[in-house]
Amino acid sequence: MSSNTTPEQPLPVRTVLQMVGGWIGKLGTVWVEGQITELTARGGTVFLTLRDPVANVSARITCPRGVYEATVPRPVDGARIVAHLKPDFWVNKGSFAFTALEMRPVGVGELLARLERLRRLLASEGLFGVDRKRRLPFLPGTVGLICGRDSAAERDVLENSRRRWPAVRFKVEPVAVQGPYAVGEVIEALRKFDADTEVDVIVVARGGGSMEDLLPFSDEALVRAVAACRTPVVSAIGHEQDNPLLDLVADVRASTPTDAAKKVVPDVGEQMTLIRQLRDRGRRVVGGWLDRETAWLSAARSRPSLADPVREIERRAEQAEQLRDRARRSLTGSLDRAADSLEHLRARLVSLSPAATLERGYAIVQRPSGDVVRLASEVSPGDELTVRFPDDRVRVRSDPAR
Repeated sequence: MSSNTTPEQPLPVRTVLQMVGGWIGKLGTVWVEGQITELTARGGTVFLTLRDPVANVSARITCPRGVYEATVPRPVDGARIVAHLKPDFWVNKGSFAFTALEMRPVGVGELLARLERLRRLLASEGLFGVDRKRRLPFLPGTVGLICGRDSAAERDVLENSRRRWPAVRFKVEPVAVQGPYAVGEVIEALRKFDADTEVDVIVVARGGGSMEDLLPFSDEALVRAVAACRTPVVSAIGHEQDNPLLDLVADVRASTPTDAAKKVVPDVGEQMTLIRQLRDRGRRVVGGWLDRETAWLSAARSRPSLADPVREIERRAEQAEQLRDRARRSLTGSLDRAADSLEHLRARLVSLSPAATLERGYAIVQRPSGDVVRLASEVSPGDELTVRFPDDRVRVRSDPAR
């Protein structure tokens, strides 16, 4: 678009719109996927709005009736299609819209193939890994419930949960559970509950439906929003056979809304029964331990040392007296033997003593110092000597032999 304009030289509206139309006409054609809303037919033209399945954006589409009727099956409100579009700009009205050159309904086979490709992509990123799944709290203080407004799924979750644990608290966020607004509203409710510190677990519930009805719960944006939640999420979508991608990314998968109530809230009757069983088991364990300890104590008390302590003392005293008598006898025998040995030794010594020699008729010559003179050569003339006899002694002086 030319910028060579001034307040003095403006361009007419028709010129500007013609320039815009010429620029848009050069954009070419494009294949687009979306969901049909507001479908109406007037004359030879069918008017519809093609809405993005995730974001809150849409585009106005005009479709020649021939193109619309050539599409098999014919698209209806809420159907997902792939359309070959050409951008058009109407200069007379200054309005923009797309013209559909061809439309193709997204069939079940194609939807399943796309879901499988998306599942593989998300799985490769680890969003379905078991290691990232969190355990549910045993007894949540508050449960955040995301479901359709006044839906059977809401009643199933609330009634079964309160039947199991009457004191459980719920915060309910009603949302669209199918159609073009479902994904955005569910994501918004998820973020609201995840930011609420009172909510301990989030339940996303919806009753059964066709695969197309459940498509919002396989949307990539919703799956990533659940993966980003810090609060544990329970998926309760459809029936047992339904398996949206939300089931794979959620921390816990419930087969039905009723099953979600069983997984999130404990049964007060079952817990009371479990408490009684554990209490009885503990009582049996403690009782058995006490019985064993009592038996051991009785056995210990029945021992002689504890049953009659005085008798044990008396027995020990008798043993001490016996040992003392044995010691006395042993010591007396030793002393007697030692006395006999001593007597024998004394007798031997007496038999060898000088007195015994005198008794046999001999005399002992001694010096004044008491030394015994054994040889005559040991005596010098004039030495004083003492001669001992058995009953007396005589002092003499030596006289040299002549």
